[in-house]
Amino acid sequence: MKKIVFAYLGLCVLSCNKEIKPPNIVLFFVDDLGWQDTSVPFWNETTHFNQRYHTPNMERLAKEGMKFTQAYATSVCSPTRVSLMTGMNAARHRVTNWTLKRDSIQPMESNHLDLDFPLWNVNGITPDPSIKNAIHATTLPSILNKNGYRTIHVGKAHFGAVGTPAANPINIGFDINIAGHAAGGLGSYHGKRNFSAEWRGGASIWDVPGLEKYHGSSTNLTEALTIEAMDALDNALESNKPFFLYMSHYTVHAPIEADDRFLQKYLDAGLHPTEAKYASMVEGMDQSLGDLMNYLVVNDLEKNTIILFMSDNGGLSAVERGGEKHTHNWPLSSGKGSVREGGIREPMIIKWPGTVEGGSTSHDYLIIEDFYPTILSMAGITSYETVQHIDGQSFMPMLKKTETTSNSRILVWHYPNEWGPSGPGIGATSTIRKGNWKLIYYHLDQRFELFNLDLDIGETNNLSKNNPDKLAELAHDLTDYLISVDAQMPSYKNTGQKIPFPSEVL
Repeated sequence: MKKIVFAYLGLCVLSCNKEIKPPNIVLFFVDDLGWQDTSVPFWNETTHFNQRYHTPNMERLAKEGMKFTQAYATSVCSPTRVSLMTGMNAARHRVTNWTLKRDSIQPMESNHLDLDFPLWNVNGITPDPSIKNAIHATTLPSILNKNGYRTIHVGKAHFGAVGTPAANPINIGFDINIAGHAAGGLGSYHGKRNFSAEWRGGASIWDVPGLEKYHGSSTNLTEALTIEAMDALDNALESNKPFFLYMSHYTVHAPIEADDRFLQKYLDAGLHPTEAKYASMVEGMDQSLGDLMNYLVVNDLEKNTIILFMSDNGGLSAVERGGEKHTHNWPLSSGKGSVREGGIREPMIIKWPGTVEGGSTSHDYLIIEDFYPTILSMAGITSYETVQHIDGQSFMPMLKKTETTSNSRILVWHYPNEWGPSGPGIGATSTIRKGNWKLIYYHLDQRFELFNLDLDIGETNNLSKNNPDKLAELAHDLTDYLISVDAQMPSYKNTGQKIPFPSEVL
């Protein structure tokens, strides 16, 4: 593939001036954290969920940085993480579902009654172009590393299938890997259970590796990873290099297990027991954020460190949770696994002392692949080469309040896959957002849902029949994009016929 060369404000310009060091960068990435799983409101109202959760350090971060109310990821984990690491849209990189076993689609796909699913890039990212069923890409940490950054991975990786190079984050550009491997789930959050799935009869693939010194202890996994991250930062400071810390928590992914440090207050508040456990996990995550923020202050690093806070997909709601399904991200519809807003809209905050105005809010929309060029721009890197095409657009103008990229830009989500549970927006879909309009195309029965998000954030009013011109416009835009990136589509099992693109069924 043709190499793409990008130029930004120069690292050389920065590094040649000995008084100015490139900024340290902390990407605090949470697993399955919903848009409403915080006491920070990301809507124009404070909701009962904002009152339920206790996240004082997210509040602190928001006061010192910028909130983004319309930040998007994908509906499940691996596509988001691959887009983050490559700058590519999922339709292009084809890691469209969650990865685990090498060269194998998921059982819920191979066992589907009606659809045959394509062999998507089930092996995830690869630094080795000879590996099949994977996306060969120049990764974000590899570029940072090449340009003088100490790159640290802590927590969940989920970049490559078992037995492939990217199962170990070191092979995609990280100097240090703590607890990251092929699996996207985990055995347990409890040190007393050795962070293993054995207690629930799960396979050893889910066991979190490399944290044996905490086995048998009362230490929660979220706390253990935070301790390890700070130790890694201690070592990084000795190198006198700027650092990139990818603090990638397993929490709040299932299994829902209490963080005992915070559980009792939620039980006392009368929450459903499962929801009390979940709330304690959210607060454990927030405590980790606070511990890292305090570390930066104590070590005189705060002024030259950028913190980016983001989640990899919407909050879990179809399974595992207490209470009514598909309601845990209200006012958003549905949750993880869904292309409705509850499955893809994320809580996002960025703190950048001296550049980003504290207590500010951006209502512009962006998507996960935008982090790639933005972080490299933050690092002041002048030029870099990639083997892949970059779909992401830097949101630096939005951070600096100079302009927006979201006036007429389209965002696309493509999921020619099967997740498993059912619910609103769940299933094989292709989706586009353009301005305030959003169109969802369901592969199985070729039906459409058209929403105006400005008027209907909960996606309750399907306008597809009443707005044929807007439906046609978005269907054609979506089709043109999917064709341009050679997007995969499923086929009918009974006929072998490929599912048509959206505009082909109008």
